Amino acid sequence: MPQPTPPPTSPTPLLLTVTGDTLVAADFSPRVRRRPPGPYRRLLALPGARAFTLGNLIARLPMGMFSVSAVVMIAGARGSYALAGAVTATGLAATAVAGPWTARLVDRHGQARVAVPATALAALGSVALVLCVRHGAPDWTLFAAYAATATTPNTGGMSRARWAHLLKGDPGALHTANSFEQAVDELCFMLGPVLAALLCGAWFPEAGTLVGAALLMTGVLLFAAQRSTEPPPRGRAGTAGPPLRAPGMPPLLAVCLATGAVFGAMEVVTIAFADAQGHRAAAGVVLALQAAGSCAAGLVYGAIRPAGPARERLPWCVAAMTALLTLPLLAAALSGSLPLLAGALLVAGMATAPTMVTTMTLVQQYTPGDRLNEGMTLAVTGLLGGIACGSALGGWTAEHASAAAGFGVPVTAAAVALLLALASAARR
Repeated sequence: MPQPTPPPTSPTPLLLTVTGDTLVAADFSPRVRRRPPGPYRRLLALPGARAFTLGNLIARLPMGMFSVSAVVMIAGARGSYALAGAVTATGLAATAVAGPWTARLVDRHGQARVAVPATALAALGSVALVLCVRHGAPDWTLFAAYAATATTPNTGGMSRARWAHLLKGDPGALHTANSFEQAVDELCFMLGPVLAALLCGAWFPEAGTLVGAALLMTGVLLFAAQRSTEPPPRGRAGTAGPPLRAPGMPPLLAVCLATGAVFGAMEVVTIAFADAQGHRAAAGVVLALQAAGSCAAGLVYGAIRPAGPARERLPWCVAAMTALLTLPLLAAALSGSLPLLAGALLVAGMATAPTMVTTMTLVQQYTPGDRLNEGMTLAVTGLLGGIACGSALGGWTAEHASAAAGFGVPVTAAAVALLLALASAARR
């Protein structure tokens, strides 16, 4: 039986030329040009990068859940928002005190050896808080239990320390990594409150805290298991002084304090404005838009290569943040429209990520290499202190003046941050 003849194949186009006595064939077949991978793809292609990034993302998501979950749980059980706010404020203050000490231990003994037991203690504090609320324990036990969660390690700082270890000598790639980490921060603080409110409302009031503790412990275990990317511990042999005394750090921490006041005031004032409009439930969505703008801007900022050193870029970033923060103030004062305010916050958030990325880059440059986690935790502590001050001042202004006037507080705080950045740049 005759075999079927295969269809003819198209011959590869060739150009035959004669060079002297030699016949040369040139291949003109079409070739597929592959686009070079983008900066984030190259970043995550590093060995072990995706694994520790996934674990850190899971561990960081509860950071946006705990405060909302605690307020909903305590206020629902005890009928007092004042008590709920006082408990969360105590936890914030305890974190500001304990955070740098935990980070110092991480630098000295290694991330895995310190982060896992510290997280376990923090998770036990969350479980204790749930039990105290559930069984009607005295109010002071709520403060003690929530203060125990202050041992939660700075997972964002540990992730940035790993990038700094992996990308030594490549400032461009490190800039991309810092931008990526800032985008992850914004994503977690955008999704965390929504997830917490959903869990507490759909299941039971304690669900947000319990799920947050489980995610935190799981994420830290996955993150700590990636030993190949972990920076080596420095032990006690480091000769560098405390990061707080490093040249350039005190004024930079002052900028962090003022920037934190922007975040704290904006959150409280936005909630007050939405409440005054009769749409308090929409405040979370409006604030999520601000975080979404910052997240998108962070990814774009990381994909480009900004010119000039970071210390010269910081005043420009803070100036852009100050200018864009006038948009929510104008939207609230002139229109009183919540949708217009939401759009203004989306645009205003686009200057947040570049400011924070540049700030963290400077923290890495100013901090001694063997105290990197401690230095970045000090920056976070400055932000937390600023958030507490901004929340108090923004709430006072919204109550005694108006919610629209309250949007002047973050603008003022940003202007103070700009003056501090300019003064620091002039001194250096």
